[in-house]
Amino acid sequence: MTIPLAITAPAMDAALRTALTPTQLEVLDESYQHEGHAGANGTGFGTHFRVRIASPALTGLPRVKQHRLVYDALQEFIDEGAHAIAIEVL
Repeated sequence: MTIPLAITAPAMDAALRTALTPTQLEVLDESYQHEGHAGANGTGFGTHFRVRIASPALTGLPRVKQHRLVYDALQEFIDEGAHAIAIEVL
């Protein structure tokens, strides 16, 4: 039996810290702003996120590669139902 993954801002924060060792990181659950939109689950939590991140791992990379690294670090959350992740590389 597997324990379901908690799709929360703190859980995503921990995954990003492990994968990308950021110098700055903020993960916000903005799901409540997207109620009634595609991908919303009716709870106001766990579907729409904003990530603001600065990391040496992202420095000097094209935006597409930066975003790919962030998405890769969060893939298990996406697989479990995180619908949208807005990424701001600082």
